[in-house]
Amino acid sequence: MGIPVEIMGPGPGADVGAIKAAYARHIGRKILLLVVLLGLTVATALVATAVGAAGISVADVWRVILSHLGLPVTLHNDLAETVVWEIRLPRILLAAITGMSLAGAGAVMQGVLRNPLVSPYTMGLSSGAAFGAALAIVLGTGLVGGNYLEVSRWLIASNAFIFGGLTTLLAFSLARFKGMAPETLVLGGVAIGYLFQAGVSLLKYLSNNDALKELVVWLMGGFWGADWQTVVLLTPVVLICMAGLLLHAWDLNVLGAGEEVAASLGIKVGRLRVLTLTLATIAASSTVAFTGIIGFICLVGPHICRMLVGSDNRFLIPSSCLMGAVLLLLSDTLARTIIAPAEIPVGIITALMGSPFFIYLLIRKKRQWWG
Repeated sequence: MGIPVEIMGPGPGADVGAIKAAYARHIGRKILLLVVLLGLTVATALVATAVGAAGISVADVWRVILSHLGLPVTLHNDLAETVVWEIRLPRILLAAITGMSLAGAGAVMQGVLRNPLVSPYTMGLSSGAAFGAALAIVLGTGLVGGNYLEVSRWLIASNAFIFGGLTTLLAFSLARFKGMAPETLVLGGVAIGYLFQAGVSLLKYLSNNDALKELVVWLMGGFWGADWQTVVLLTPVVLICMAGLLLHAWDLNVLGAGEEVAASLGIKVGRLRVLTLTLATIAASSTVAFTGIIGFICLVGPHICRMLVGSDNRFLIPSSCLMGAVLLLLSDTLARTIIAPAEIPVGIITALMGSPFFIYLLIRKKRQWWG
């Protein structure tokens, strides 16, 4: 990959006009890919909303959405109004938001830590979130107080968010002792993740049958509890975090050339790393808190986009977000329909999809990924 072409100047005797034309074509192709991915995301969301036990056409889905946007549209299917707006659309939007947050966070973490196998989950976030959820489900308690029987869903979500973020915070603290080295951050996250996994195992052992069943289902990941309140809460959080990461895209590009190069150009590497990883962690933790553990989207999405657009974070971050949304929408649709009317946890589908890809990455890594 090396230094992005955008930060390299033309060599002696180079035709500046030809370079500018080649650069414009290069950028144009990436912008076109983003437009295609955006269209694919919207189309996938519409089709996913139409697919299900109740037979609803894409046209009916579109009419319901337009009617709620205040446009004069006549609905010919009364069932579509309830099924689409009250049941399916919140779930579809939650899946898209979750895919965006996980894939976008994964792309940034891989770039910042210069490791193609890093993701929010390999950093221990999933183990921390699982431990927080287990505390709420098994013991009915959390750091924010409350009674499990009264506010179960929100107590689980708040616990998962807090402990997911706490994992990264502890990894930062460990890395401080070693000068914030990327390797220390990764290994610290892995070690702390194992610690929280032990806590989850202990709580499983202590739980009764009902609590154990609910915890196991949460750990598999899914969108059963999707509603408009959750969508309205998570959408601004994820979009603000992704916008903050995009604002630092140029700095992340320079960091990709090496810490020494970035420091010589005036970038405060340690501060950049903390800020971007914090934003990525907040985005991933907030969605995981409501959906449970959904793995591999944060690995598969960024790597597919890196093959398509390269490592320029101005395009890699938004394309990863869109790709993550498409992949998770497809996974959730398959989970809902493959054995309908029963439903498979979407975390199982993403694991079946992502595991072969992960093995492919391990086999492919015969040379230095970032070289």
